[in-house]
Amino acid sequence: MSRNFSQKWIYWLMRLTTYFVVFVVGFIVLDIVWRGAGAINVEFLFSMPRRSGAEGGIWPAIVGTLLLVAGSIVLAFPFGVATAIYLSEYAEHGRFTRTIRIATSTLAGVPSIVFGLFGLGLFVIFLKLGCSIVSGCATLACMILPTIIVSSEEALRAVPQSLREGSLALGATKWQTIWSNVLPYSIGGMLTGLILAIGRVAGETAPILLTVAAFYLPRMPRSIFDQVMALPYHLYVLATQHPDTAAVRPKAYGTALVLLLLVLGMGLTAIITRIHFRKKYKW
Repeated sequence: MSRNFSQKWIYWLMRLTTYFVVFVVGFIVLDIVWRGAGAINVEFLFSMPRRSGAEGGIWPAIVGTLLLVAGSIVLAFPFGVATAIYLSEYAEHGRFTRTIRIATSTLAGVPSIVFGLFGLGLFVIFLKLGCSIVSGCATLACMILPTIIVSSEEALRAVPQSLREGSLALGATKWQTIWSNVLPYSIGGMLTGLILAIGRVAGETAPILLTVAAFYLPRMPRSIFDQVMALPYHLYVLATQHPDTAAVRPKAYGTALVLLLLVLGMGLTAIITRIHFRKKYKW
């Protein structure tokens, strides 16, 4: 009797906790949509900012955010997958690999401002790349690399060992086995880490503040060594630092809504791709 009561109590506690989290997130999203929808129009989305962002649009910030997301993913994803393949398929299980895994998991939880300071010291000052797109993308890539490594390694471990053994028994090499019999079945799990990485990159402010972002830059970047505007930093300044905060508040909510839709759109694209690979490759 007491055991059944304890199980029911825990079940309802977890259920109420889930409902509460969903309610809070839903309320935040609805509030952003309600307050920001009125500010969104063609001029707001596709025109240049004027008067320090008090007028005009956010097109340079949208382009800058897309460039930073794309650049950081291009840099981090191949290195993350390659590292995961080495740790999962090639490295011997021992103290060295355990140390690498612990360090990777620890780095995944390091605050973003630490990565920002690291990027400032290494890419901006030491390598003399300046506050630029390449510095920002490299810093963001370092920040999301641990997440991609951990998720990719878990996806590789989930592939049954029998697929590897069958391929090797037929005469395939180690790399042929990984390329043909392991990677296709693990790509879905790797894309899960990519989704988390996209969401974190698109919403970060501290790393780009120190390495690439400019609040008011009413022109498009001409090279990878230019600064860019970015939606998170633009939103931060509009909401807290702008001299006419009350007047730009609708634009701040509009910027938040655009950022939210941008992250959801990129995440949805990755989810659809993941579903496609999971349907195509099943074991």
